[in-house]
Amino acid sequence: MSFFGELAHQYIDGEWLSGGGAWDIIDFNPYNGEKLCSITVATAAEVDRAYRAAERAQSEWAKANPYERREVLENAVRIVGERSAEIIELIVDELGGTRSRAEYEVRVAQEFLRQAAGQALRPAGLLLPSLADGKENRVYRLPVGVIGVISAFDLPFLVTMKTVAPALALGNAVVVKPHQNAPIAGGGLVARIFEEAGLPAGLLNILVTDSAEIGDAFIEHPVPKVISFTGSDRVGRHVAATAAGLFKKTVLELSGSSALVVLEDADLDRAVRAAVFSRFLFQGQAGMAANRILVDRSVEAEFAERLTAEVSGLTVGDPRDPATRIGPVVSEFQADALTALVDGALADGATALVRGRVRGTLVEPTVLTGLPEGSPLLEQEIFGPVALITSFDGEDDAVRIVNAGPGGLSGAVHTADTERGVRFARRVTGGMFHVNGATVQEDPLVAFGDETRPGMGRLNGEAAVEAFTTRKWISVQHGRTIFPF
Repeated sequence: MSFFGELAHQYIDGEWLSGGGAWDIIDFNPYNGEKLCSITVATAAEVDRAYRAAERAQSEWAKANPYERREVLENAVRIVGERSAEIIELIVDELGGTRSRAEYEVRVAQEFLRQAAGQALRPAGLLLPSLADGKENRVYRLPVGVIGVISAFDLPFLVTMKTVAPALALGNAVVVKPHQNAPIAGGGLVARIFEEAGLPAGLLNILVTDSAEIGDAFIEHPVPKVISFTGSDRVGRHVAATAAGLFKKTVLELSGSSALVVLEDADLDRAVRAAVFSRFLFQGQAGMAANRILVDRSVEAEFAERLTAEVSGLTVGDPRDPATRIGPVVSEFQADALTALVDGALADGATALVRGRVRGTLVEPTVLTGLPEGSPLLEQEIFGPVALITSFDGEDDAVRIVNAGPGGLSGAVHTADTERGVRFARRVTGGMFHVNGATVQEDPLVAFGDETRPGMGRLNGEAAVEAFTTRKWISVQHGRTIFPF
């Protein structure tokens, strides 16, 4: 595949087209500033065209033999496997992700495609008993129709694929609006894979655009019945409010302040490795990243010393270098914002155990401690390589601090007693919490998301079936019916 030149277009009804807008989105390599491509934005008219194409194509796709749908998904699995080296190169160039991070994303995306292929053959419904003699109740699982997907730039290939693949497998059509910082990895690349896999035209459409051009047209359009959004809490609230006013279902994966908790009996080396992965994967630009690292006061000094040593050894630089563990953040604007956050925390009394330099978009890791409870930095998501260590006094205090915070998409606790960890996880508010692991985890079979503070609805496995299908009750009366009057 020749990615950036070929895929820098809108993809509507099986055609690669130029957008009708008056300006371009420029896709840059965040490491070296190289211009990768430019894409003329789609207008509200093209939003309508994409949704109408999806609506036309979906009715026939829903009637298709499920084995036909599975074959398309299986073809997509094969194509990703055959082109994985090229896809990895694309992710490194477009996102500044390290090679190991890109390999992780592609590998997990393949597993989601495999899971979706199986979902195409899911049972179509249930047969339930009835109060009335001679009556049977049939409850059918039907596709919802057309789904609008607003994707994110952290793990964009995976984030888009984990929504698109099950939605298509279950008989729906999809229109995707990828993030402007990942229009190819999160948009055009996915379209090309399914195009080559034999997906009929119109079932998957990609619109590269911005709300400055289309306003809320992507959400408000009458065709989509479900809007799936991954991104910030602020934008997610707007998506939810707009969709709710139109009685549209939403699936929201939002930002937060996820916590990794280290109890006094934890294996500290293991906890440090989990914390480094959870905080610094993709330079900390991930919704599941551990924003807060909470450590029991009795082991805080030892944990901080080991974490500091580990973080100080992380190689920062060219993401194409296999030795690099931290590549560039997505833009110089983001680098400047991170500098301001750290400077503000230090002015408020925090201590820097490690203070990284900033060189353009390369932001070396920083480790801060001593932030007072209630510090604004502990209440917000930090999209960058900045780790915050805070202490607590005993397990009950840790639960209190985690639950008093703004909530996070994920979380983890480390302890020598596995069942103690499970009890701790059950006490914490939130939909995903991991014992002796990282906060950043994905599994195609397990419901992903949170329905407390940072989200609404779930994806993956059975949850994807719930999100992208609807139930229809059809009763059948056998024999004579006796009516009550």
